[in-house]
Amino acid sequence: MTEIIKAILFGIVEGITEWLPISSTGHMILLDEFVQLNVSADFYSMFQVVIQLGAILAVVVIFWKKLWPFRVSHRYYDQGIKKYVDMDIINLWLKIIVACIPAAIVGILWDDVFEKYFYNPVCVALALIIFGIAFIVVETINKHRPARVTSVSTMNGITALEIGLFQLLAAIFPGTSRSGATIVGGLMLGVDRSVAAEFTFYLAIPVMFGASLLKLVKFGLAFTMQELVILLVGMVVAFAVSMIVIKFLMSYIKKHDFRIFGWYRIILGVLVLAYFFVIK
Repeated sequence: MTEIIKAILFGIVEGITEWLPISSTGHMILLDEFVQLNVSADFYSMFQVVIQLGAILAVVVIFWKKLWPFRVSHRYYDQGIKKYVDMDIINLWLKIIVACIPAAIVGILWDDVFEKYFYNPVCVALALIIFGIAFIVVETINKHRPARVTSVSTMNGITALEIGLFQLLAAIFPGTSRSGATIVGGLMLGVDRSVAAEFTFYLAIPVMFGASLLKLVKFGLAFTMQELVILLVGMVVAFAVSMIVIKFLMSYIKKHDFRIFGWYRIILGVLVLAYFFVIK
């Protein structure tokens, strides 16, 4: 299998699993067991993070009107209150920045420590299972409880910070799923399901960009031509797939809850444990 085809496979997996609350890290670990890139360990460590830049670009493109910071407001139809409202874009970015502060501080200071001790099949599998159970429990509890926050524009800074603290779990424990942690956290805080998912997409921009930049700085920019092609192919594919997946998820959650993803995570976690302790 050529390295380009492998890069395409990694891009597809990244584009799907980054946005669905099923853990991109868990899937990347499994994929790497069966489809290994013929690259150095340092390059692969950087690749599996920086490939996320393609996925980030999909969020920017889809939510461009809501996120473009060089405007005062954006008028849109609020599904929660069933009328058009003006979103304060500066205020939105302040919420995003506030929510990202905990993960940014912890990631910068202890990223290498977490990678050393927690980036292993057991920790990933346990995180998959534990948060899979959390999805099922939280969705069952919230089934008949009306949401307190029905739009990103009405979310206050305290709620944004609290969601950011849930995001911190994903920064520490791989397999938790960044989107999974923030969505579960949002639901527990009374945030509407679609609003929690949308805010999760917004948070991905500074978090994933920062993580990618950190990895690039540590790796350096001395790419071989093959490494550069592999990275660019993975990013482009991740972008294209992410465009489809984000639109699918935003449509899906209008009529469905996240329990199916909870069951999927539990099954995947069990399979990861079985593979690494029984089969391998």
